Amino acid sequence: MTGAAKRIGLEILGWTLLLLGIAAIFLPGPGLLGIFAGLALLSQQYDWAEKRVEPVRLRAMLGAAEGVETWPRIIASCLGAVVLGACGVLWIMKPPAPEWWPVSETWWLPGGIWTGVTQVASAFIAVGLIIYSYRRFHGHPEKAEELRRDIKGGRSTGDRPGVGADS
Repeated sequence: MTGAAKRIGLEILGWTLLLLGIAAIFLPGPGLLGIFAGLALLSQQYDWAEKRVEPVRLRAMLGAAEGVETWPRIIASCLGAVVLGACGVLWIMKPPAPEWWPVSETWWLPGGIWTGVTQVASAFIAVGLIIYSYRRFHGHPEKAEELRRDIKGGRSTGDRPGVGADS
């Protein structure tokens, strides 16, 4: 692959991930993760993206840490993932609209099979992220506090031990 083709491919992928991440904030899915991945790719070409990668990464990591701080949050997150996956399976199976459905049957489970597939995929991603967050952050409130300080102070965690991507 030529350098120009690689650059164009990475830029298209970066913009796609960024837009999907923004959409996933409002729709089921890992929004901050998509935004971070898109910005990380775009940061290779654009200074504006490079400036935004670290703040988004810090907020995504803080969200992951806060999501596993307490057992009610962990249970709620797991239940949310199960419900999301169950809804995806329902969309894939596409049962007929129930008798109590008040509007046209065309409005029952809109989007077709691919809506269900993306919901099931999002549920698997959510479970993976819950497991990752639990293993990395549960029982370590100091890590979440360090992320909060870094966000407040505008500092990168790469300079501090115990918070970066390798810890």
